[in-house]
Amino acid sequence: MKLVVATRSTGKMPEIRRILLAVPDLEVLDLEQAGVARDRAEADLEPYDTFERNARSKALYFRARTGLPTVADDSGIVVDALGGAPGVHSKRFAPEAGRDGDGLEGAELDLANNRHLIARLADVPSELRGARYVCVAAFLDADVAEPVYLRGEAEGIVVNEPRGSGGFGYDPHILVPGVGRTYAELSAEEKDARSHRGAAFRQLADLLLGRAE
Repeated sequence: MKLVVATRSTGKMPEIRRILLAVPDLEVLDLEQAGVARDRAEADLEPYDTFERNARSKALYFRARTGLPTVADDSGIVVDALGGAPGVHSKRFAPEAGRDGDGLEGAELDLANNRHLIARLADVPSELRGARYVCVAAFLDADVAEPVYLRGEAEGIVVNEPRGSGGFGYDPHILVPGVGRTYAELSAEEKDARSHRGAAFRQLADLLLGRAE
């Protein structure tokens, strides 16, 4: 079976590949391997106010482009003291982040988002800095109209000083409760076992394994 993972994120893709190794005979394709060239239309695929609707939008778009089974996810950090922000706007939370294709990318984008998050929490004490990562994956088989949704969450606490060099995004600023390390300080295996994306894509792996039996 071939499966297209509908993301341009160089941070997400290795994590997803590791988790889906549990599914034998599954060929996991990124968008380049699936022959999907970048298109300006991709910047407008996530206009919705829920992770589910954004994930669905991307899954439908890229399934139509490839004709293959496709999974797309929408992920973000939900901070209690900010009323759930940045949520679905996590990727481009900072005012200077700009739009996909027209704004900051990579490490510069991560730094801008993290600076903005810490600034927004400047007057919030550590005991009120609870947060959680959310990942919703939408899986569309080649011949179905609506996706299956797989949701994972992972608790965290926002800290001012970045710690660790692993992971990406907000990971250096999100402490893992009960572990004493940030997500950026975890090994790849430790992060997969605890992360929101690990939780969501293990459910996908189980779903695909069940279909293969």
